[in-house]
Order: sequence, then structure tokens, then C-alpha cells
Amino acid sequence: MKKRAIILAVITAMLTVNSGYAANTVSAEEMQKEESQASEIQAESGSEEASQVPIKPLSSKVVSENPYMAKADANIHHDCYNTDSTDEVLPVGIYPEINVSYEKVNANASPAIFFDSYGHAVVPLLGGLAIRDINADETQTEGYFSPKQHDSGDYVIQSSYSFVDESNRIVCPTSNNHVLMLKATDEEGNVLPEFEKVLDIDIKAAAEAVLGKTLDQNLLSVVFDYDGNLWFATGGFRIYPDRKQQGAVGYISRSAIDAILNGEEADLTNAVFVYELTPGEGAENGIASSKEGSVILTNLNCYLFSADNGVQKVWETPYESVGAKESKEGDATTGGGLAWGSGCSPSMTDNLVMFTDNQNPVNLLAVDMKTGEKVASLPVIDELPEEKQVSVENSAIVYDNGEGTVSTIVCNWFGAGSANLGKEDSDSSIQSYANIYDVNWLSQGNKMIMPGVERVDTIRTENGYEMKSIWCRSDLSDTSMMKLSTATGYIYGYVQNLETGMWQYIMLDFETGETVFSMDVSSKPGYNNMAIGMYAGNSGNALYCPTGYLELLRLQDRFVYLPEMPYRKVDLDKAMRNVLTQEKFEADGGQGSVCGWLSTVTVKNIHPNTTVALRMKGLSGSADALKLYGYGTDGTLKEVPQDLWHMQTESGETPETLSEDVLYEVHVSVQDGGDFDLSENEDEKEIKISVVTVQ
Repeated sequence: MKKRAIILAVITAMLTVNSGYAANTVSAEEMQKEESQASEIQAESGSEEASQVPIKPLSSKVVSENPYMAKADANIHHDCYNTDSTDEVLPVGIYPEINVSYEKVNANASPAIFFDSYGHAVVPLLGGLAIRDINADETQTEGYFSPKQHDSGDYVIQSSYSFVDESNRIVCPTSNNHVLMLKATDEEGNVLPEFEKVLDIDIKAAAEAVLGKTLDQNLLSVVFDYDGNLWFATGGFRIYPDRKQQGAVGYISRSAIDAILNGEEADLTNAVFVYELTPGEGAENGIASSKEGSVILTNLNCYLFSADNGVQKVWETPYESVGAKESKEGDATTGGGLAWGSGCSPSMTDNLVMFTDNQNPVNLLAVDMKTGEKVASLPVIDELPEEKQVSVENSAIVYDNGEGTVSTIVCNWFGAGSANLGKEDSDSSIQSYANIYDVNWLSQGNKMIMPGVERVDTIRTENGYEMKSIWCRSDLSDTSMMKLSTATGYIYGYVQNLETGMWQYIMLDFETGETVFSMDVSSKPGYNNMAIGMYAGNSGNALYCPTGYLELLRLQDRFVYLPEMPYRKVDLDKAMRNVLTQEKFEADGGQGSVCGWLSTVTVKNIHPNTTVALRMKGLSGSADALKLYGYGTDGTLKEVPQDLWHMQTESGETPETLSEDVLYEVHVSVQDGGDFDLSENEDEKEIKISVVTVQ
């Protein structure tokens, strides 16, 4: 532990805050003078250094909003395009720290976390789903649905392919081939202690009734199209074509869903529409959805389907595979790949469908959304030695900049899949650790999987499309489903340093692939991330990663502190950073150009007049031209008077010209119950501010 942390821990244990000070309004100059001593004490205390990671924002991702999905990162791939990218802010190394929520109920780390429109985290719980406080010291359940407890069911919910709809209902496939809709909150957003099951349809039985034959494959994944029809696909990992298992895809009509939700009877014989797959063909991952229809990738083909009183196949595009990949005798790995065909869910833009085949070498394919034509392809992660196999098993990150370039980040995953998936009696639709992952990888870490991360750009030209590799990393082994933040311009992952054995959070520069930040977690083998994705909530200051030791880690920036009381730490779970668009800024009454993130901070047990210091990067131009706007209790933005705030460097100097690479501090004086105090707790000595820098 660093010297400053020890000092602050001792002081915090010894002191009790005296909140009875009289209110005192001070000018910006007086604030700066009074805080200089506190800044010097903080500098001398041996504090952690802030990283030198600059902010490199990208334009927002181009994803047409699905009106039947929550306006949030509503599934494990963030959206129905499966982009694995977010427009939310993520940590950027401003006095970073790792905090933990301990799991005391689930037997394993949560394999999926996604969020509803209220910011509630939806996580697996004992075979079902729950809304839980994943920031508490011990993860707390606020409401849940358990098949065993609430449905007398001997099934589990397939959380990896569940999602939140536009009404904050959770839509989820189950291991017994049903699809459920669960009401988790009331109309005010309050969590229901026990979720209400409002829809339950036996998909397999309905599909078999339509087909007139038995389906050998189980329900795997579901998604809403843009008309609210619920598409489904059967399958699992390792769908071997020569075993001739019968599978199907199809949809439940929106009219039937609405009827059931309204308490009416629905005749499923006229509401479930099915497309019969060739025996031996099946889906191995999730479904994507766009205005054009639903994209389903099987072990043999990529399809675009649309709903028109029946399943309409718009196009079918075959691709090649060498089949299931296994470790060979004498290999350092003992596992293999998960899939027989492509290992990834299809990822999309408005114009393209992106996925990998499963050849040697693996190719990234770009398919025209409207026609299904393969418009570009390129071998990926083909710089490894010949004996190192490649199997892309996690969905690729796909970022469309809206100007003709689509960037795709693919990651090798070979070695993490269980060799038992190849057995004839394996039910690979069951997504459990024991069923689909290599036990040696889980216990020995990333030395048991093959490396490789690459960025490929697909560029629109006058003659069509061309692909080119931008960068490739042959030294990283990552299984965490990396995430891209457009707000920061970085790719986030969780890897093991194979020289030290240390598990680490890392940040890769989107432009260069260079590792610009890493933070050690532990060298203990149980800190394997368990093949789980990174999770970004809507706080703008947390990147979640579960571990095998049942510790849900969250990487956070200490971007806020109290300069008048340096011994006190602001609760980072009450500190948010979000992108405030220029359109929203002006609509709420602001004048000028937004040049920073909206910082929203709640501080408890405060003095009647308290100074809050916000650390921020990415500012440029004249310091004199900078203004600060804050939200008032009426929901509109107002300029904060100059005598209530100032900007300084970390050393306390007043800058004349701002530089994007310098870490600055905005100090704001807030009066409890004043014009810029948004807290509704009038008697609890609490303030809440929400401010943004403007030029």
C-alpha cells in the first residue's frame, strides 16, 4: 500500500467529521489560496500518479435504435448490432483504483451483465436473473426470478443471450426451450423484489407443431427485430453437420406477444413462423437485428431473414470451415475452440455484416446487408507460428465511423473451449463453465490459450470495399470480450502477463494497438476472468470484470476529491461522467460549445458550503474563454458564476492556455440547498452537482 493510502486510512479511522461549520461563501481567488496548502499536503503524501493517457474521442457509433430494446447497453454485446462498443465514458487512468464487490451467493462469477434504462445491473443468479447492486462491498440482490423458487422449474435461464426490452422487461431463453419475459421494475423504475413472469412460450414445441417434426437442437438465442417480432434460433456449440441434427429458426409475431402481455389468449399456431434448416445445420451464437431484418449465422451459412406473415429468406451466404479445432498431442494447450463453424455472433453496421469463417487461416468476411454478397475478406491473426492455432470465438468489436470506414477488432480464443464438446452426447446449448470451458485453462490461466488481437478496417471505395490490417498484437492472450469506448478512444481488456503471471486491466490505443495503460490485479490463478466480457455501466467511471475468485472487480478513476478535506474520499460509485451532446446542451439552455464530459457527483456529510474538485483531461484553447455550466433544480443549464469556481493545474497554478494532455482541476463551491445543489435529501447534509465545461 502506498504511503498516502496508509496515511489516509489512519486519519479516516481516527477522525470524525464535524459538520457544524457555518456557511461561508468565498471567491474563486480565496478558494485557490485556501486550497494551496491542502494541495501541497496531498502532493507530499506519496499519492499515486495519474497516468498520461490522453483522451482520444471517436465519433459516436452508428447504430439505428431498435424501438423494442432498452435505451442502454441492453445485452452482453451492448446493442442489437452486437458491436461490443459503447458511447459511455470509461476510466482513463486518472488516479485509477480497483474496487471489489464480493460474490457470496452464486457458485460462479456472473457470465453476463447488462443494464436496463434505469441503470440497474441485470445479472445471473442461481440459475435465474436478478437486479443486483454490483458496487456494494458484498453484491446485494434487489430483486430476482429463480426458476426453482418461483416457477417450480428444473431449468436455467440462458443469460448470455437474454436482453432488456423497451419497457425494461427482461427477455430470456431457457434451457428447457421456453422464452420468458420478466417484469423486473414498476412504472417508476423501482425494482420488484420478485420479478413477475408476464410471458412464457415453449418455442421448441411451437416450432415442432409448425414443422410437423421433432427438433434435435435446443433453443439457443433470441432477439427482437425492429417491428417487435421475437426471432429465435436453435443450436449450440459444436453443431457437427454429419450428425444431421434437425434445427430451425423463426419468429413469434408481435401481435401474439402483445396479446399475451394484455392477458389475452393467443393462438400460437397462427403466430409462430419457422424456417427449417438443413439437417446438421444450427446456430452456434447470438442473433443480430437491424431495420433490414434479423441476421442469423449458422455453422454453414449467414442469413438475412425478414418477417412478412412468414419467414422470408432475403439472402443466404455460405462460408467455409475446417470444422471443430482441437489441441493436438504434445501441444501446450489441452482445450480447443467452441464452434464447428464461425465462433462469433454476427456483428453489423447499417450496410455490412461482419463475421469470421473457421478456415486456416481464419478470414474476416464483410457481407453486403442488402444483397448478401461477400464484398471483402482478409486473413486475420495469421502472423503466429504455424503450430499456434486460431479460433475466433468471441464476437468482434465493430465500429462504424459513419464516414465509410468500418473497424473490426478480432481476438484469438483457441484453447479455452472444452474438448468434451466433441462428444456425441454433449448438449452444448447449456452455457455452464463445466460444460463448455477447458478445466485446465480455468485453473492455469492464459498460458493455455493462443494469443492474437488484430484490427482490420473495411473501407468503402469508388469500386466497392477493401480490407486492410491496421495493427496486430501477437503477444496478447485475451478472453474477456474486449470493449471499445468511443468517448475515450480506447479498447479495454483483461489479460494475464505471461512473464509475471499477473492478471491486469489493460487499455489499447484504438489507432495503434499499443498498450497505453495497465493495472495489476493479482498473480493468483483464480483471478482468471472466466471467459467473461468487460461490462461498462452508465456511470462513466466503472469497468467491471468478474473473476474466478468471485470478486467482481471495477476499475475506476478518482477524478473527484474534496480539496478542503483531503483525508476524505468521495464515494466513486456516486461520481459519474457522461457525454453531453451539443444538441442536448443547447436544448437544456446552454450557450457555447461543449468541451468536456458532464460530471455528476454526490457528496454526503458535507459542510454547508463545500468545494468539490473535478479532475479532467482533453481540454484545449484559452483558459479565459472557458465557462462552467451546471444543472439547476428545474432541469435547465445555467452558467456557474465566476466567483464560485476556478480552474487550476494539480500544482495549484492558474493556466493561461489549456493543453489536451494536461490534467486540470475544476474547483466548484457548492452551497447545500443552493442553486446548483440537485440533492433531494434536504436534511442529510448532502450535495449533488452536475456540471460541464464550455467554450
